[in-house]
Amino acid sequence: MAGRDLVSIATIMAILGGTAGFILSDHYSNASDTALSANAAESELSASPPSSVTETANLPDNEPRLETVVLEKGSNLMATLTAAGLERSVAFNAIEALRDVYNPRKLRAGQEFDLVYASDVDGDSDLFDTLRFQPDPETVVLVSRTDDGFTASSDKVALTPVRNVSSGVIDQSLFLAAEKNGMPLSVLMELIELYSYEVDFQRDIQPGDSFEVMFEELRNESGERVRYGDVVYASMTLSGNNVRLYSYKDSNGDIDFYNQKGESYRRALMRTPINGARLSSGFGARKHPILGFTKMHKGVDFAAPPGTPIFAAGNGTVAKIGRNGGYGNYIRLRHNDSYDTAYAHMKGFAKGLKQGSRVKQGDVIGYVGTTGASTGPHLHFEILKNNTQVNPIKVKMPSGKTLKGDELKTFQAKAEGLRGQYAELSLHNRKVASAE
Repeated sequence: MAGRDLVSIATIMAILGGTAGFILSDHYSNASDTALSANAAESELSASPPSSVTETANLPDNEPRLETVVLEKGSNLMATLTAAGLERSVAFNAIEALRDVYNPRKLRAGQEFDLVYASDVDGDSDLFDTLRFQPDPETVVLVSRTDDGFTASSDKVALTPVRNVSSGVIDQSLFLAAEKNGMPLSVLMELIELYSYEVDFQRDIQPGDSFEVMFEELRNESGERVRYGDVVYASMTLSGNNVRLYSYKDSNGDIDFYNQKGESYRRALMRTPINGARLSSGFGARKHPILGFTKMHKGVDFAAPPGTPIFAAGNGTVAKIGRNGGYGNYIRLRHNDSYDTAYAHMKGFAKGLKQGSRVKQGDVIGYVGTTGASTGPHLHFEILKNNTQVNPIKVKMPSGKTLKGDELKTFQAKAEGLRGQYAELSLHNRKVASAE
């Protein structure tokens, strides 16, 4: 067992210190660290009195060998491992262990694998010990040799949040202004979702409006950005009206966004349950595009490409789902005793959704289509109050939580800290930009 422990420690050192992308086939050994010669040991014993302590000679100090192989197009993991020199039975057992934590069928061409070989107890041959790879930047998968075969594990890479900022003035559209000022697309989408409870992004945004946002970047131990994280502070000035939103964790551990007054900005219902869509038809009387006569349009239409995700406007239960006459594929959600929402002309529904299913605000419930009485791909969206359709753009939404007392004071201090951090990062970015 002592020999096995030495090998395992060396293996771990190789994994932590190995550099992917290189094939290391050299064996390293240090002859000066070999066991005592028989004569030296015999002299030592004759010169010393008998002792209850037994001394054991050191094993040869053979370093593990690291080899990196790549999954070629049209190949598979078994072929890759056997091509690297593993016996088919060994490769098979390692892959079977892998299945406990990762499906090998998900592997794609170009995936790199680190193979670690450790010397056996006699130190005279290579022993395949560990398979290591990262299927994505946030996950490390290990298949390690044990006394009984192989065992597999999957662990998340520790990521550190680092904050960054972006700001700009809107000339033509929010999207173009965000792109011009380096705002990541995922951050822009979250910004739109945050303000969609009160802002109609088709009508309310005008040239000269502006935005500020502070968001997190998640980085690995090497300082490389793995992905973008959450928005923690945002500000939009629309037609001279400034609305600032702050991410805050309350005393119950719940995280939400609040305005300057400590009021939750997340309303019970979203006005626009779809991203990147164009308001193509409003609420009210109109000449029906198919029937040809004037008829009351009891909702709003959002034109968008087929397949665009549609979100639940609020927490609720699926009251109806399926074909519904001229509505085509249709979903109606019951949110509380007063409010329902309806979604029509959908291409299809989210997998697993059925009557009685519970949904949360922002869950994908279906996809834009043109089923039923429709002239093109769009979402027909209705808000019903006491079973009567009301204008989604003008209806006053039920408000959320309001912070009070000590909770409000704590929030205000946190909000001031976020504004200060935004100012510091913004100044830093300007200095870096001017230096370049």
